[in-house]
Order: sequence, then C-alpha cells, then structure tokens
Amino acid sequence: MTTDVASPEPAPAAPPDPRPDRLRAPREAPAAEVSRNPRTGASARGPRHTEPRELAGLLSAAAGDAARIAAIAPALRGHWLRTVADALEEHAEELTALADTETALGPDRLRGEVGRAAAQARFYGEVAAEGGWLDVRIDRAGPGGPADLRRMNRPLGPVAVFGASNFPFAFGVAGHDTASALAAGCPVLVKAHPAHPLLSARLGTLVSDALRAAGAPAGAFALVTGFDAGLALVDAPEVAAVAFTGSQTAGTALVERAARRPVPVPVFAEMGTVNPAVLTPAAAATAAGVTRAATGFVDSFTLGQGQFCTKPGLLLAPRGSGAAEAAAGALAGVRPGWLLTEGIAAAYRQGLADLVAAGARPVARAEAADGAFAAAPTVLTAPADALRPGSRLLEECFGPVALVVEYDGTPHLRDLLGRLQPSLAAAVASGGPADPDLPWLVEHLARQAGRVVVDGWPTGVATGWAQHHGGPWPATSRPDATSVGAAALDRFTRPVAFQNVPEAALPEALRDGDPWNLPRRVDGVRTGGRS
Repeated sequence: MTTDVASPEPAPAAPPDPRPDRLRAPREAPAAEVSRNPRTGASARGPRHTEPRELAGLLSAAAGDAARIAAIAPALRGHWLRTVADALEEHAEELTALADTETALGPDRLRGEVGRAAAQARFYGEVAAEGGWLDVRIDRAGPGGPADLRRMNRPLGPVAVFGASNFPFAFGVAGHDTASALAAGCPVLVKAHPAHPLLSARLGTLVSDALRAAGAPAGAFALVTGFDAGLALVDAPEVAAVAFTGSQTAGTALVERAARRPVPVPVFAEMGTVNPAVLTPAAAATAAGVTRAATGFVDSFTLGQGQFCTKPGLLLAPRGSGAAEAAAGALAGVRPGWLLTEGIAAAYRQGLADLVAAGARPVARAEAADGAFAAAPTVLTAPADALRPGSRLLEECFGPVALVVEYDGTPHLRDLLGRLQPSLAAAVASGGPADPDLPWLVEHLARQAGRVVVDGWPTGVATGWAQHHGGPWPATSRPDATSVGAAALDRFTRPVAFQNVPEAALPEALRDGDPWNLPRRVDGVRTGGRS
C-alpha cells in the first residue's frame, strides 16, 4: 500500500556500468543504511549494503531453484508460509519493539500488524493449496475432434519486491507481495526499506530461517540492502517481475526502468492518489448525519498519521451542509504523532504549503507532537472551481491532511468527480440503502476506483478471496492487478497451453490422475478440488 506507502526513494540513476569494479567507488568500509528514530531523530548504523558479487550469488540461487520451486505441490508451499507465520508470532514482541524505534507507529498498532502479517501468510498458503489460481483447463481429444489441449498458469520466476515504509510488516519483508509470490511458486528477493533497515534485516533472517526449517530450497528467499542493489534487482536478467508499494515518483521510475531492459518485465506498482469520499444530500439532511460522516472522515484520514495509501484525501459535501466545520470539530480529538522519515515529514510540510498556494484554506489544525518528524493534522477547504486539471489540490499529500469541497447539486458533483485522478478507493456516506444517489454514485466511482465503500471508510484493507487493492493508472501501474487478496497470486503467473503432450511430460497439475487434487475444468465441466 501508496502510500500505504509512500517510499521516499530517490529517482533511479542511469543503469550502472556493467563492470563490477565500477558499480561503486572503493571505500574503507562497506556502505550501510542508517536507522533513524522518528521521535528523536537519533541515528544508528544499519545493515551494510549488498555488494555486487553477493547480489549475483543470490540471483543465481533464485534462478537455479526457480523450476524446482514451481514444481513443488502448492500445499507444500502453504506449509512454508504457515512456518513463516509461526515465526512472526513467536517473535512478535521483539519485532514490535524494534519496529517502534524506527517507525514511531506505536506498540499497539505494530503488535496488531505483526498478527496481521502472520494471518496474511497463512491465508496465501491456503490460496496456494486450494489451487484455483492455477486455472487448470483440459479439453480432451475426441474422435475426429480437435487435439488434446491442456492449459494452466505457471510461475514467472524470481520476483523482486520493494516494500512499503508505512506498513513495515503487512507490506514489508514478510508482507503481501512476498507471501503471494511464494504461494504462486516464485523465488523472492526483497529490497530492504531504508525507513526501517534494522527491522528489515531481522525479518529477513526470520523468514530465511523459517523457510529453511520448512524444507524450502535456499534460493526461495533473499534480502538485499542498499539503493544500488535495488536498481540492480530491477535490471537483473534473472528477475521476471517486480512488485512495488510506495510513492508515485518511485513507482513510475521503476516502471520506466524495467521497460528499458533488453527483455522488459512487468512492474506491479501500487502507488496511490487522492481517494475521494462523497457526502450525499440525503446523508447531509440532518446534523447527526453530517457529524457522523465528518467524524468518520477525520478518523480515517488521520489514522496512522495519514500514512495510508487508502486515506480519504477529499470530501465532497453539499453546499451549506457544514461538513468542513464538523470535520474541524472532530479534529480536536485527534492525537498527533510522527511521520515515518525525515523526507516524508519535509514533504508533508511542503505539501501543506503547496495546497494553500493552490487555493486551499486551513479550517482547523491540531497541535503537532514534540519530536523530530512530528506532523500537525489539518483540515482544509477550497472552492470547487479550484479543482481544475493540473492543480496541486488534485494530487496526494502523504500525511494527516484532507480537503473538504462543497458542490451544488448532482450535475456539479458529477463534474467534480470527473476532474479527479483514478484512485485505489472511493467512499460514499449515504442516507441509507434507499438513498436515490447511491446507484449512480456507485457506478460512477467504480469506473475510476479499485474499491467502492458505502457507509464505511477505505482505510484498512481486509485480506480475503474477494478483495481488490488496486486501481487505474496512476493509482497503480496495472489496473488488472491487486496486491491484496487471493487474486494477488495472478500477478506472478502466465498461462501456457500444452497440445498433444504425453502424460509423462506434462506438469503434474495437468495429468489425468489430478495428483494435486485441484479444481479443474475438464471438457467444459468444473471438477476436482477440495470440498
């Protein structure tokens, strides 16, 4: 998640000189990450950067084990992920304390996120074992009919994962991308996030040890550290796909870099934009309805200090509803905190100034916390005509700030929604199931968002079979893909058809005996699978 996860990575440089001795100037000691405490700004030396020869060995191991990992029964890969989940839970308190020193997100939030990451890993193991993602289809040859055709999805190969700053567990080293790629049968190489390098290193060790204990090949997982190592991952011919959660700037740069490879590879970048929320006239008909919506809006956009990719950044409310004033009142109960990194804190301050320069006006601002990377939660308002193409008001400001804009009737609301960038999510605060504006609003928002929420708020993304966490460009680089839920495995596979291939030469999933007990479509009829 965006964004969930804006990553303050600098823009990629030109491709490194292919000669290993030119990748980095000689140093007396290896370069290392720096760990920072958001509350105090204090720094500590983090893990050293992965050197080119070391990275080459990790890539070789991943590529060398890729076919073996792909051929392992999905149920066994489910066992690997359950073992990872057990390790996360066993070390939950240690991980929580370490994460808090690097993120200042608080023990309660982080402890819950460790549990969530463990539950995710188990879920993706269940999805792997169920096997529907393989989409096995068999058309048997008949007398005078077509040839024997058998089709299934196969793993792409090694996947490079770039995790998020704001979800160190759920979208980090052991998060959604890592778990879903392993479930799909792909080796994973994770780039440690510079916002929490010590935590990344510890998670890398735990995941490696757990997979080894579960019997996974050595090339199934590796952690790399350092900006140069991350760029080298994207360039490496062994890497078949890239998964990224973070800022639009960094995500777009990775997409462009991967496209410049001699053999381009897909980049599944979840970046995020402004997620809109709409207060309908029916919901605004009573003071209680306005207060309820304003309180939910403020609670949502300040959750985690506004560092969620699914944060609602804009509330469109009927003119004269008093929604901006109600949001200002709700802001008084918000507890301020700290942003994740010095770069995010500086970008937030600059973003607030830019929003005001673009026509926004502060309605209320909470007191900032004491400390290095503190942020002041803020509610802004702006005239509707300021929402025009190219305006800074239509771009995400990562942190605890949101904008309230009033509309004049349905045609005006339709026009304002049409000016927005596509988004990961959109929300409607309605007057109930019979609200006459719900049908057209849901349909309209579904054309420009990956998830539509009615009478709820988009922060928080449940991991389940029906979840979709994605959206049209520029919210993500691939509108057909999700980074959360059962369909997350689809990103790391491609379909292959086998025609007239003898039984012994077929992948196990396509053999007549169905050794993996998968759901399959045979001659057009669904069959098999676990009951």
